[in-house]
Amino acid sequence: MSETGRESVDERGSLLSTKSMHPEPDTATKIVKRIRALVIKLLPVQVEIDQISDATSSIITPKVIEAFAKAGGDFAEAVPFCLLRARALFIREGYHNPPDYDECRCRAVACEVLARRIVHILPKDRLESVMSGRHRYRESDGDISAPVSCLEMAIDQHCTIFLSSSESQHVVNSLWRGDWVQRNNENNDIDYEKYEKVESGYFWDHINPQRLGVPRYQTLFRQITWLVYLFVYSRTVQSPLESLDPEHVFDEWEIVLYTMTLAYLIEELYKLFKVIRITPRLFATINFWTIINFLTDGLLVSAFVLRVIGLTLDQEKDDQAQYLQFKSFQVLSCVAPLIWIKLLTVFDGFKVVGTLQVVVFRMLRESAIFFILLAIMAIGFLQSLYALDAADGEAGGTGIVINGLIQALLGSPDFDTPSSRFGYPFGLIVYYSWNFLATIILVNVLIALFGSAYSDVEENATDEYLAFFANKTIDLIRAPDSYVYPAPFNLLEAFFIAPLEWILPSTWYVKLNRIILSTIFAIPLIIIALFESQISHPASRKRLQLLFGDTGGSAREEEDDPKVLDPDGGEDDEGEISRVSYKELVSEFPNTTITESAVIEHEMRIMQKKLDEMERLLKSLAGKESRERDEGKT
Repeated sequence: MSETGRESVDERGSLLSTKSMHPEPDTATKIVKRIRALVIKLLPVQVEIDQISDATSSIITPKVIEAFAKAGGDFAEAVPFCLLRARALFIREGYHNPPDYDECRCRAVACEVLARRIVHILPKDRLESVMSGRHRYRESDGDISAPVSCLEMAIDQHCTIFLSSSESQHVVNSLWRGDWVQRNNENNDIDYEKYEKVESGYFWDHINPQRLGVPRYQTLFRQITWLVYLFVYSRTVQSPLESLDPEHVFDEWEIVLYTMTLAYLIEELYKLFKVIRITPRLFATINFWTIINFLTDGLLVSAFVLRVIGLTLDQEKDDQAQYLQFKSFQVLSCVAPLIWIKLLTVFDGFKVVGTLQVVVFRMLRESAIFFILLAIMAIGFLQSLYALDAADGEAGGTGIVINGLIQALLGSPDFDTPSSRFGYPFGLIVYYSWNFLATIILVNVLIALFGSAYSDVEENATDEYLAFFANKTIDLIRAPDSYVYPAPFNLLEAFFIAPLEWILPSTWYVKLNRIILSTIFAIPLIIIALFESQISHPASRKRLQLLFGDTGGSAREEEDDPKVLDPDGGEDDEGEISRVSYKELVSEFPNTTITESAVIEHEMRIMQKKLDEMERLLKSLAGKESRERDEGKT
């Protein structure tokens, strides 16, 4: 990136003014329209995606980046956000106009690449504000959107190019470790700020209840409580005969299980309620685990309701009581796969497990078209077989028909029932047709969709994992919450502490939360303080490395560090390494930041200037000779 482009961003973004960071919704919409016009002018036709995303692209050149950086005028810090908003509009336009889908996709990728390159040239002290500042814009229906930041919009759109950049990952990792914290302001606005005591090596400086909200510690605490929840569930379903004892009401394991279930359900509903208020795209924030959590809580609540209804009936006179308790245990038993599958979240910090989750999520999303086609076909065959079964006036019900269709789909068809029950030969012909279409055509379509989803993720596995990690981190802090009470302790907040917010003065309420959190989570807070002051602190890490002889874990050297740009090659005890200076060694290196075509264009411009100078010189010489001849004649 040229210095001119870097200066264009520096000059137009104020360091102190928040107005430049938060343009009005109509102003942000105008910037988005201006950017869309520039992108269409830049890419009037379809090009290869690699020509846009390549680091030495001949399309996204330093001059182009500089032009887009200037497009925001006084609101230069909002340009990355507006570029990502323009990307969303191009994607929507491509879906609405299939003939122009490829052109719109190229322009959407260009917007994302430009946003990444512009963020790359930002000064480090402005990265927090650009990534965290939430903006509003005017939607297509005329309403003003919910506030959303540049980083959150990239996560909602699954912008792997933007989220895999070193700048985005620096922000995400700083939030994950707690080096940066999210401050919740008025009007649902936020700021990412450096935690002032992160570099302190004193133990008492790190005793802070708000450190429970750090994503790394939140994740660890939730994993431990989920393991406890799994143990409680296993104990509850271990002895069904005791649970069905007519004189047995609720044992201690059932009480703990349903109490923790209530806590998790309240946590999910509260989080969803807050996210709905601040996100412009609700479905973008609902992921696979959100569905799993609601399914788990829904089944457990159903089991609890059946259990309570059964206990309210007379156990000796009403046989329905025993039946309801039996059904309650059956529903409770069906929750086991959903609870155990949540253990994957314990290991999703590893790249292999995280990438596997991304692959599975993508497969499920891509298989939507399969299930739509399957449902349409199944309804037709279900109606046909049901009508054939009822042709003799004795219909056996839809259960038998549905069971036969599902068995055929799963590879175990029953050909005897259709021929004997649904009327020979018509029932058998219809059943043959279902087997052919479902198991041969549609199943192979599903396999092809799964293969395509797997190859797409595998080819871009690193970027996909980084985007997944960014989503996981921001999801834990996106809904504003100044004091985090992880489940099941959120019940204490919901029923006893939160109502006091409307009664107590704000200072008293803050002090009350700090006291309660410090008391309940005293042991976790002590462990966090020990970790931050004695292990994760830079000086402590260095001591541990020296203690264990680890010399390979040094901090990554910055590319713009003078010692890296010009390493010392002078004399040592064994003599001078080389008398050729570093600048002389690199003087003949090619400039790999620009493409060969850009180099040729630059050289041609220089040659054109020299030709113009030569032409002017020849004209001046010709004019001089002409004047001399005229003077000689006179």
